[in-house]
Amino acid sequence: MTKSIDARLQELGIELPAAAAPAANYVPYVHSGSQLFISGQLPNIGGGEQFTGKVGADVDTETAQRAARACALNILAQAKAALGDLDRIERCLRLGGFVNATPDFTDHPEVINGASNLIVELLGDIGKHSRFAVGCGSLPRNVPVEVDATFAVKD
Repeated sequence: MTKSIDARLQELGIELPAAAAPAANYVPYVHSGSQLFISGQLPNIGGGEQFTGKVGADVDTETAQRAARACALNILAQAKAALGDLDRIERCLRLGGFVNATPDFTDHPEVINGASNLIVELLGDIGKHSRFAVGCGSLPRNVPVEVDATFAVKD
């Protein structure tokens, strides 16, 4: 990808939110050597659409995908706070997705595609990553999804 990530954001009309402060006893990211670990990000963005509820009961798959996309925006906001420049990202290594879902819901991968698709759309080939998508009985603040990330970065 030759275009900068910030230029790609601008081209798509996407503005990154402010990086959220941690809500408990953890840090939002850890930069160790050539890796950047981003703590799990919730989908709520100040002033934007707020997401709550259980997928399969209160939230449909399409809405949950938008929530996962919001998590990815929050991940990139944390990466920018950590690195100062998103173009220091060499590769998205992994996304981990948790879906607050009913026991009979089975489309977890489709939900987390909301985050994966945005990362690949913005980063191109270096955005292609390994991933997991699992269901769980609840998530903090009753959000439908939480996503974390690991990036390889340039020093």
